[in-house]
Amino acid sequence: MSKIKVREISIGDGERVYVIAEIGINHNGSLKLAKKLIKAAKEAGCDAVKFQKRTPELCVPKDQWNIERDTPWGRMKYIDYRHRIELSFDDYLAIDNYCAKKRIDWFASCWDEESVDFIEQFNPPLYKAASASLTDHNLLIKKKLTGKPLIISTGMSSLKEINRAVKKAGSENLLIAHSTSSYPCRLEELNIKVIRTLKQIYPEIPIGYSGHETGLSPTLAAVALGAAFVERHITLDRAMWGTDQAASVEAGGFKKLVQNIRDVERSLGDGVKKIYESEMPQRKKLRRVSH
Repeated sequence: MSKIKVREISIGDGERVYVIAEIGINHNGSLKLAKKLIKAAKEAGCDAVKFQKRTPELCVPKDQWNIERDTPWGRMKYIDYRHRIELSFDDYLAIDNYCAKKRIDWFASCWDEESVDFIEQFNPPLYKAASASLTDHNLLIKKKLTGKPLIISTGMSSLKEINRAVKKAGSENLLIAHSTSSYPCRLEELNIKVIRTLKQIYPEIPIGYSGHETGLSPTLAAVALGAAFVERHITLDRAMWGTDQAASVEAGGFKKLVQNIRDVERSLGDGVKKIYESEMPQRKKLRRVSH
């Protein structure tokens, strides 16, 4: 059975589903908003929150640097906008302290190697590689060399590309998230049964789900199909500025989602058919013929 230890929690088959609230860049560069999202995630019952960290000069193609766009902070060059929504060292230090106080894990998907060095200063319990980074093998190896567990997300990727990433990163301390990279994602393109496929191909690796749909039901289906962890974007208001807001779950919905995940876990059982004590009165009353 596939299991990986993250602090005091085991993630894998037969374990409690590890629920991640993806804050990503929904904080819009505001520490105050980031803290509100962390608080909402904790109150919803999540196990962790996740951020995204980029070095803009490394992640934004140079031909896009000077393209101007309208933002809530006025019209500005795209490279300046990318800097505007990045949190600072002091912001992350405050986040680290706040999450410790709230007793909730936090980590990040780092989009470049410098960002790994930056986040490593805070000793996160694990890392994630975004779907866009699946084929950046040097970045995967950089994260694995920290000695922390690594989640790789598989949106916009073929099985061949996933297999190459697993071989490069190594299956030890690795987790794989099934995902479709469209925001929000159409139900017809979620293809959640891929969770079963990945579990068959990689029985030694915990398989989870990173969803970008607008509803809650597909995430529950992912749990029923055996997802060891799930990740959904969290927001305070889906109408807020930001590319990920529309594919996010608002705080109230996230609380309902976690409650429903726990209900699904309790209802799945162990797969062994048995007669429960609660059935015995009905059995005695209604069963007419027994062999």
